[in-house]
Amino acid sequence: MGFKIMGERLFICVGEQLRSIRPICGFSGYILASFLFVFSSTVYGEEPGAEDTGEARNTIFLSDDGATVSDNDVMSDLDDSITLSMGGDVRVRWEYWDAFAFNPDLQDDYFLVRLRLHSDISFRNWLRIFVEGKSAGATERDLPGGRRTLDVDTLALQNAYVEISVPLAPAGEFTLRPGRQELLYGSQRLVSPLDWSNTRRTFDGGTVIYEHGIWNIDAFWVRPVEIRKYKWNKTDTDTDFFGVYAARNDPGDDIEIDLYWLGVDGSGVMFGERLAREERYTVGMRMGSPPGLHGLDFDVEGAWQYGDHGDRDIRAFFLASELGFTFEEAAAAPRVHTGLDYASGDRDRNDGTLNTFNQLFPLGHAFLGYADMIGRQNIVAGSLGLTLSPSESLRIRIDGHHFRRASRSDAVYNAGGQVLRSGDAGNESEVGTEMDITLTYRFTPDTSTLLGYSRFWAGSFIRESGPSGNLDFAYASISQRF
Repeated sequence: MGFKIMGERLFICVGEQLRSIRPICGFSGYILASFLFVFSSTVYGEEPGAEDTGEARNTIFLSDDGATVSDNDVMSDLDDSITLSMGGDVRVRWEYWDAFAFNPDLQDDYFLVRLRLHSDISFRNWLRIFVEGKSAGATERDLPGGRRTLDVDTLALQNAYVEISVPLAPAGEFTLRPGRQELLYGSQRLVSPLDWSNTRRTFDGGTVIYEHGIWNIDAFWVRPVEIRKYKWNKTDTDTDFFGVYAARNDPGDDIEIDLYWLGVDGSGVMFGERLAREERYTVGMRMGSPPGLHGLDFDVEGAWQYGDHGDRDIRAFFLASELGFTFEEAAAAPRVHTGLDYASGDRDRNDGTLNTFNQLFPLGHAFLGYADMIGRQNIVAGSLGLTLSPSESLRIRIDGHHFRRASRSDAVYNAGGQVLRSGDAGNESEVGTEMDITLTYRFTPDTSTLLGYSRFWAGSFIRESGPSGNLDFAYASISQRF
């Protein structure tokens, strides 16, 4: 079974017959076609794809080629030295909001659809060419911003790069990767392709990769790709992002160690209600371990930032930690975890120093609540959670977060780094409490669905600074790789 769109009509293929079922038009047809594609591939045995839950360490966003790759890619050996691989994924998500941004008057629901297709050709072991296209759309969204660049990117080139690899004796390899490419480092607190977004994040530039033993060292210089919803995307020439990221992963001791130095140089950067050019550098370290030592796992990261924002010196930092324990022999293998996140805020906007941490290009979604109301800037966040795995296919997770401002003189920032409430709008510190419930079910190795509900209870600072309705967010998605 399959389907085909001709003009404005949808045709269902049953056996050798092509049957028209009804006219489709606009975005509603796009959604229907995507649902039918997922349904037909799942029911009739074609191998589909896995849904990203947005959780950094539990989801493979990228393989070495910089894009999600399925085991079901169409592989073809063109000759003894050339291999071609093709595949992609489709995702459909429904979202519902009540009291969006704590405003009781803002309520809506809508659909998001995304299709990605890629082609990967390898010449022996030294040259690879990877190209990925993307189309992302949304139904009408009656919330601030309407259909945003996070939601819509009608036709775009997501990845397009060349890899040239040179083996180095005795056990190393050097790789050069110029072109358009996604970046993902560590637990994605600072650098992520942001897969929860319907449009994903990508960059133009180059990466040099050195691999030797248990160490992998990347040096990169890139510029963000600016999404233009209905036009061809372009490079943001006003922002440079560069750095060195070294990752140690020794299978023998299960301890991951990351060391990094990152720099961003951009104009028109807003902090403390001041718009200025910023040169900011981040030096940091991360250590982590998956469940292994008697069920214990941990993830600890911290970074210091320095530089200039206009005529102000930058002095900022963040610390993050999570400790988990899995009862491996118990029913449903419950994992309990607790975490603490701190990101500095500005203490005095007139002292010539900027203390607000810049979260760079993060996946805050996985750490600071699925409602995305809180970003890693001027925040203290405590978390407690429970994960249950009744079967290999089903996972249920419950998380609680409590948020406070790190500095009463600074704003509350959302997951995109934008001001949610101004710092001088109130004197209280408490921002609020969020509860997240997520259920992930995997139909096949490459098909899954994600259901979730989040409730955010407004704290004293939200109540004194503006609209303060308790926020509700619900969503359901299905995703397939092929």
